[in-house]
Amino acid sequence: MKHLKKDFVAWVIVVLFVMMVFTIYHQMNQNRYEYIENKDDDSYEQLHPIVSEKMEELLDKAAKQNIHVVITETVRTMEKQEELYAQGRSSEGNIITYAQAGESYHNYGLAIDFAIENSQGDVIWDTSYDGNNNGKSDWLEVADIAKELGFEWGGDWPNFKDFPHLQMSFGLSIEELKKGKRPLK
Repeated sequence: MKHLKKDFVAWVIVVLFVMMVFTIYHQMNQNRYEYIENKDDDSYEQLHPIVSEKMEELLDKAAKQNIHVVITETVRTMEKQEELYAQGRSSEGNIITYAQAGESYHNYGLAIDFAIENSQGDVIWDTSYDGNNNGKSDWLEVADIAKELGFEWGGDWPNFKDFPHLQMSFGLSIEELKKGKRPLK
């Protein structure tokens, strides 16, 4: 009986310690984000300024490597997200997303999609294309540049590979974004 009491006390101490660490961590990080009160505000539909800045850097760095990147999408409305989600399900076409409205970083101005413009001026999604003839896929070169700039690349995802997709989550989950939490600008 005495042994069980000691085990219980030790377990309670461990739980309290973990709760204390979590509370301190949360308090230290609570000011890193802002909340948007009015989700219908025009600013809600705009690309986050840091994402926009890094997108411009991506275009410049890729151009210096003789790769012409085309940004094919930035902020996506909830209606557009639902339309894309319906594709391959309730409307014609192939499934191109598993994210319903509100479940994509595009919906919060934190994601962009890109493609490559080839030497003939065509916008392509060929991930093996080597237009600058350096023996490396232009697509993968762009993904590497993007990751150096702080983007997460959809081509690294384990399940659904989304090769054109780049996002910056700023440590926020989709659930937090749905509740109105936003990274500071």
